[in-house]
Amino acid sequence: MLMNIIPKAAGSAVATISVVALAWMVVAVTPSATRADEAEAKNLLKAMSDYLAAQKTISFAFDANFEVVTKEQQKLSLMSSGTVNLSRPDKVRSTRTGGFANTETNFDGKTVTLLGKNSNFYLQAEVPGTVDHLIDELREKYHRPIPGADLLQSNVYEELMPEVIDVKDLGSGVISGTECNHLAFRTKEVDWEIWIAQGDRPYPCRYVITSKLVEQGPQYTMQIRDWKSGSEVAAVDYSFTNTTNAKKIDLKDLTEFNELPKNFTIGGVK
Repeated sequence: MLMNIIPKAAGSAVATISVVALAWMVVAVTPSATRADEAEAKNLLKAMSDYLAAQKTISFAFDANFEVVTKEQQKLSLMSSGTVNLSRPDKVRSTRTGGFANTETNFDGKTVTLLGKNSNFYLQAEVPGTVDHLIDELREKYHRPIPGADLLQSNVYEELMPEVIDVKDLGSGVISGTECNHLAFRTKEVDWEIWIAQGDRPYPCRYVITSKLVEQGPQYTMQIRDWKSGSEVAAVDYSFTNTTNAKKIDLKDLTEFNELPKNFTIGGVK
């Protein structure tokens, strides 16, 4: 999802040695503290995973920032906002609106519908099963992931932890006025951070993935707001109703679901 691309742009950004040195001093810890932090961080992530799995219905809004790096080493940000509604085990609805896309995904347990509202085109596929199965199919087969898919599965802990090689508990942070536990994890290919609301509703408030395979470490950031669960969630129709007389098309023609505008092309990694 995090990639090096080549848009029609130029320029570059640089970081000073003093900033790097300051960052190192801030995060330096002793080995004993690291072991304690690792255990606590894992416990906090597991508590969030268990809480999410126990919620039969969830809804939230989000703001996302998808960073890309040009061949001239300029980092650019593509912003979007959207909503997610989930009803376990087999229903989900999501929307995403950005400068070049206005999309909607509906899944009723049997059929998934991807609608591009700007183009007024839609695609349908039979994917019977759970939301977990749908997430895998959309990611691997159709390359159209649901926003925040990592956080929607029935066992977030088991999905995120297998490739982790380093764990840190970074203490408290505040996201949109909510005090959160700030955790950081590393794998060989990406670093990721998560801020989890403190208290008896440990929901994710912010999720950041940083690529280690692309220069300048572009990030994907999702900031979550308006979190609701259980009886707080408004009733949602997860089936697709073609109220705009949208035209049904093949997957290859549904470009509005791509993360990148049409004038961007994918390049290589370092």
